[in-house]
Amino acid sequence: RLWSTFHERSLVKEVCQRTLAALQLDYLDLYLMHSPMGFKAGEELFPADGNSRIIPSETHFLDTWEAMEELVDVGMVKAIGVSNFNCKPGFRHKPANNQANCPPAPSHLSGIESHPYLPQEELIKFCQSKGISVTAYCPHGSSNWQESKPDHISLFDDPQIKEIALKHEKTPAQVLVQLQIQRNVSVIPKSVTPQRTEENFRVFDFELTQEELETLLGFKKHYHICTL
Repeated sequence: RLWSTFHERSLVKEVCQRTLAALQLDYLDLYLMHSPMGFKAGEELFPADGNSRIIPSETHFLDTWEAMEELVDVGMVKAIGVSNFNCKPGFRHKPANNQANCPPAPSHLSGIESHPYLPQEELIKFCQSKGISVTAYCPHGSSNWQESKPDHISLFDDPQIKEIALKHEKTPAQVLVQLQIQRNVSVIPKSVTPQRTEENFRVFDFELTQEELETLLGFKKHYHICTL
């Protein structure tokens, strides 16, 4: 990923070269702009002012994107994409419309937070209509929602999700992964234990019904884990 303090056009190639050197690679298969919001360039990952507010970059993300396209031109990167963008204003611009100047145009991928409490239906449909592949992170939600949510509950403990899991003799975690797969969304659940990693893979022997999909996408809570 291209971190937010490297949005200036002159920094994009340099930091990608550093990434390749650190990984001992000749090229990257996929390089994502981590966020549409750039931070002030410098050594600090989160540059802040005296009031602890992030100092933004003056570089527009479209300039950053064009610099990333140049990485494809020179063979440092095979495909580029964005992360944590939304339809407005982000995807109304160049990355969504496949107007890259380099032939052939690079693949575009969007990484977004998505789970039943934040289904992102409009954004996913928009991306897919533009030929943009979508990857969902945090598909399991969070076991510790913000205290400001009076009805916060772990997705693993949600009665409707547990009922669907019981019907298929699966765990809630597996149901949440399968939800994204059936939406044609690649999914990257996080786990630190071998048992749970294996559990996340055991999802290809069942399918959710249309009614179950509608239930899982119908909570309308819009709970973000990763706030930007």
